[in-house]
Amino acid sequence: MAQPTYPAARAVAASVHAHFTRHLAAASARDGVALAEVPALEAIEALIDAAFWASLRREEGQTPRISLAFLPPQHARHPLVFQSRLPLGPPMLAKVAPAVERPGIHLGVWRSADGFHVWGTTRDVPAFCLVVEVVASGLLVVKHRSEPFGKFANVAVLEGDQIKIVDQRGGKIVPDCPALVTTLIGAVDRPVAAGVTAVLVQLAASMRQHGRGGALLVVPSESGAWKESVVTPLPYALDPPFSELSELMRGGAPDPDDLKRAVDAIAGLTAVDGATLITDRYEVLAFGAKITRRKGSAQVEHINLTEPVEGSVPLRTTPAQLGGTRHLSAAQFVHDQREATALVASQDGRFTIFKWSPREQFVHAHRVDALLL
Repeated sequence: MAQPTYPAARAVAASVHAHFTRHLAAASARDGVALAEVPALEAIEALIDAAFWASLRREEGQTPRISLAFLPPQHARHPLVFQSRLPLGPPMLAKVAPAVERPGIHLGVWRSADGFHVWGTTRDVPAFCLVVEVVASGLLVVKHRSEPFGKFANVAVLEGDQIKIVDQRGGKIVPDCPALVTTLIGAVDRPVAAGVTAVLVQLAASMRQHGRGGALLVVPSESGAWKESVVTPLPYALDPPFSELSELMRGGAPDPDDLKRAVDAIAGLTAVDGATLITDRYEVLAFGAKITRRKGSAQVEHINLTEPVEGSVPLRTTPAQLGGTRHLSAAQFVHDQREATALVASQDGRFTIFKWSPREQFVHAHRVDALLL
């Protein structure tokens, strides 16, 4: 068995193994069945090592975009199985990447007597199945699908020699941690809260994907106090409010394709300069809004900053340290409108959620870009 030559693969393997062992044991005790097999250390190292070196190759000038799932073909629904198994190696992965680069397609990897191999592809993986995805050259995410929402929860992010391991306790040790953050971490125990917040998770992911940066302000539907914190008249106010997403959510279990189209339509509005305003019932009120300090309110000079990764230290810093005008204005808006939530995407991929913390009596900024890759 060839040993991994990417040092981070070995460095992170023990933490990833412990994560899957813990979660699969809990799922088995809760549901009475095992959802996936705990991946061995050698399997974790092999998948990360192969994915990393494949990400540095070029096939017709393109970086391979692949997702490796560790499971046998009999555990996948409707698997596409190759007649001959392929070796798990960077040259082969780069060659086959154009066929599997669309979202939701995974290369199935398993182990035989002569080593790890790729047996085919699958669109469906069981909960808590080890997945290693190439996001960009040298940038990998170790993840698994979570129950009950089906979104993939990130376990670790590797970029070159930098390793970020998601701290599963993050939602419990941060005062007043928003449900949106705990959902991204994968720490939500209440299915109802998870189902509602999952829509904001999709909006955050879609905002990050368009790459232009943007701000989304979520305000209470019962109050119009938010109008005191924006410049009027609003350049792109909507009358009546755009309610497609709201209607889909009221219907119970929306069609995934319809939901994605509605989410992408709203996330696209955030690319316009200014902020997009949406109620907690997902009705879009306006976009391109300019935020202003509410009359009589103090200017925000400091915020508390945390990131749910192991080894991260809470900081008290200025909003300017996080970015430009979007971050400054979002922090001010949340300070003045304390029932609101602000989601801010930077052009460089960073993503921050601003929320007022009653316990801290401070604006709290949650860096979550490691959870959205």
